[in-house]
Amino acid sequence: MPARTPLDTQGGEAYLQILSEYSVQILTSRGMKKRDLIIDNAAWLFAHKGFRDTSTAELAELAGVAEGTIFYHFGNKERLFLAVLENIKSRILAEFDTYFSDASFENGVEMALGAVSFYIYLAGRLESRFLLLHRTFPYELARSNPVCRETLEAIYNAVADIFEDAVARGIEDGSVDPEVNPRKTGLLLFTMADGLVRFKTNNLYDAGALYGELMASCRRMIEGRSGCASNESTES
Repeated sequence: MPARTPLDTQGGEAYLQILSEYSVQILTSRGMKKRDLIIDNAAWLFAHKGFRDTSTAELAELAGVAEGTIFYHFGNKERLFLAVLENIKSRILAEFDTYFSDASFENGVEMALGAVSFYIYLAGRLESRFLLLHRTFPYELARSNPVCRETLEAIYNAVADIFEDAVARGIEDGSVDPEVNPRKTGLLLFTMADGLVRFKTNNLYDAGALYGELMASCRRMIEGRSGCASNESTES
């Protein structure tokens, strides 16, 4: 049997429920180190208030630490934001590593679909972090800060690699159309999954109602020759 995510088990509507449950979650775990506690609360504030409108004084109060502790660990607010981005990458990859280590897939198609489903599910679990990635200010900062740009590129490349690897596996085992370009098709799968997440983030559409259609479209794209990102069309 192919691996199943909570979205497959509970249905697409579970996506909406998960997002609502995590919409106002502020972490204050006693066992969490102060640096991690600052990063978690900073991610929430940056996502919901923006970089400019988040003050270190407000963050210190929310995290339950002295304002000087923030500067001790990060130096300034911009370095703190870069640490948050790095944390986002680490969290996403760690979650996917755990998912794949516990899952088994019949073939590359099921692995790719599992990755799409888990990405959407993960966007609910880490809502503030995904919301932050969907705001404009990280990309505005990236124009002048090369470290920010490199970190954002690393996040997206790492996630795209997950989808690409699944497509490549499918080509090897014969479940994926051999004419597709693994990188381009992986990027398309990533774009489709992230697009559904953005619908919910911006409250533009009933994202949960599109889950089944999204999964069916992804399957058709990688199994059939029609509409795929082919090597011939992308290598010219």
